[in-house]
Formats: sequence, structure tokens, C-alpha cells
Amino acid sequence: MADGETEAVQVSKTEAGITTITINRPHRRNAIDGPTARKLTDAFLAFEDDPDQKVCVFYGAHGTFCAGFDLHEVAKYSPESDQYKGAIIDPGHHVEGRNIGPIGPSRMQIKKPVISAVSGYAVAGGLELSLLGDMRVAEEDAVFGVFCRRFGVPLIDGGTVRLQAIIGLGRALDMILTGRGVPAQEALQMGLANRVVPKGQALAEATKIAQQLLTFPQNCMNIDRASCYYSAYNASSFEDALSNEFENGIKVITTESVAGAAKFSSGVGRHGAFASSSL
Repeated sequence: MADGETEAVQVSKTEAGITTITINRPHRRNAIDGPTARKLTDAFLAFEDDPDQKVCVFYGAHGTFCAGFDLHEVAKYSPESDQYKGAIIDPGHHVEGRNIGPIGPSRMQIKKPVISAVSGYAVAGGLELSLLGDMRVAEEDAVFGVFCRRFGVPLIDGGTVRLQAIIGLGRALDMILTGRGVPAQEALQMGLANRVVPKGQALAEATKIAQQLLTFPQNCMNIDRASCYYSAYNASSFEDALSNEFENGIKVITTESVAGAAKFSSGVGRHGAFASSSL
């Protein structure tokens, strides 16, 4: 079937190393159909594979982050139809490592930092996509929620996994069971949002944070990031988490830490200054 929405996912890159991935389906409030899910997955894989790109900003255009599955397409689902182009909801599409999820890249733990810039609604599968970010910058009128609760659509793109890891089981169950909308300030209190900014400023603030991340020694930052995720999702015990942290962290001592210590010794970064940390 021909793809009539070639601009549903837009990707831009800077020479400095910031990739911006934008969902662009305004007629569906950035809800995701099958072709868009594949485009999103390809965009994140390309970001991972590009050694010159260091940080990703994930954004929804036209004042909405993402409204989840395109339910107009899901309503047409039939196992026998070759015309269906909604989210991937085939019961046989099991999790196999990092294969594409129903809404796209949801089965991936992105290998480099991602900052979600949230305007408007990040609901249902859109909430799940926002959780791909290491942090979420939310505009003051943003709303997070499991709005799919009303229609019997389950969380099958990591929502029950990531949400409780980020905000705790009790708060996650409040959102998951009731489906209620969580405004930006409450999301900030929960730890679901990391920054709240004026309307229209999420993309700029997320990009500003990305620019800051570019100034840090990259191997050290990414190893610490990976250790956090291993501890949250993969570690079999406290000792295993500590062992993973040490065995991976120790690798950057000679490549980045000694040089960093020399910079500090020479007077750089004293009293908590963050002028420039790159090596």
C-alpha cells in the first residue's frame, strides 16, 4: 500500500550532534498508524547508528506530543485484511529483543540520551512514547494520561514497565487504573516531568538541555546512563547492579577521568562551575 504521509516523521540534525525527531500528523493529533510507527523506529535506529549524533530531542509538532494509537485505523482491523495500516496489533507479534513494537520504537532502550519535549497531550500510547526519553520537558498546559482506559485499549508499548520505574508503583497505578489526565505541575511533582516551561517553549528548553549534554565527556555520561537502566530493569540483585556499574565505569578512568581530574586540578570547574566539561 502506498504511503501517503511521507512527512509524518521529520528528522533534523545539527553539526554539533543533536538529532530532533518530530511526529507530524496534525490531522490525527500525532496519533500513530503503522507506517508512522515504522518511520519512528527507523529514525531512532538511524540516530543510534550515527556516531556524529550524540543526543536526541523527541517532539510532537502542532501543539500535541502524541495521542497514542490512531484509533480510526485500529477500528478497521481485521486479521484477513491486507489494507489495514494501523498500529501493529497482531497477537503473534511477540517481543523479540528490540523488534518494532505496536507503536514503533517502544521495545528499544535507546542507546544514547533522549529528551522528550511535550506540548499538549501525551496520552495512551503517546504517554508510552514520551517515556522513551530519559527526561521529559513539559509545557505548562501539557497533560499526561492513560486515556485509552476509556476504550479498552491496553498498554502494550512499555507503559506498565517504564511508568512505574519512573514514578513508582502507587502513582503509576493511579494513572493506569483511573486513566485520569495528569497536568504538568502534578507530573513535575511525581517525577514524570523533569521541567515545566511556558507554552510553546518545550522544544527550545529540550534543545538547550541537549546542548549542555554535548559539553560533557560522552563515554562517561553514557556508561552512567546505561548503568542506571541496567539497575532499574536488568539487574538480578543489588550486588549485580553494583558489579555492572563498576565493571563498565572503570573503563573510562584512563580515557576520560584522568584528563578530567587534571582539568579540575588546573582550576577548571571549581565551586560547581559548568562552563565547559568536554575533553
